[in-house]
Amino acid sequence: MTGPVAGADGRLRCPWALSTQDYVDYHDTEWGRPVHGDDALYERLCLEAFQSGLSWLTILRRREGFRKAFADFEIAAVARFDELDAQRLLADEGIIRNRAKIEATLANAKVLAGWQPGELDALIWSHAPQEPGPAPLTVTEVPAVTPESTALAKALKKAGIRFVGPTTAYALMQACGLVDDHLAACASRDPE
Repeated sequence: MTGPVAGADGRLRCPWALSTQDYVDYHDTEWGRPVHGDDALYERLCLEAFQSGLSWLTILRRREGFRKAFADFEIAAVARFDELDAQRLLADEGIIRNRAKIEATLANAKVLAGWQPGELDALIWSHAPQEPGPAPLTVTEVPAVTPESTALAKALKKAGIRFVGPTTAYALMQACGLVDDHLAACASRDPE
């Protein structure tokens, strides 16, 4: 199924959203909605990096564990984490225990702690497309990478942010509402 599908409540949704209630909730209340604020965007950036190579459902189901482990993704707090914290995180069963991803999360906080308030928000949102594209009719019309996501990944890397490529950057853009990839007939495209 590549087009919108009716859920148990009769609402049409993007087909990926119907396999579990976790996905339904995320799809209906969060995915594609604008996210602002450096800490909130840092959380999404980190979670998208942790998702790389895994199912998004794995991340959603561990999200509270991630928040607990990473001080609710408060940049200033995570920037103070040290080697003992890194070792604690590697042993934390509530998160994905991938050394490279954990190290990137800590390193990125240290970089971002030196930025002015609102600077991460401004950088990310400066890569939102000037004009929204046409609403996709099927999931096959949704890209994995765009020129904007490629530019965003390059800008973040140039600024010292690790573990973000064009595909991760595009997933971030989708999750944070820089683009709206809800299908044209999806009820969440024009929420009530």
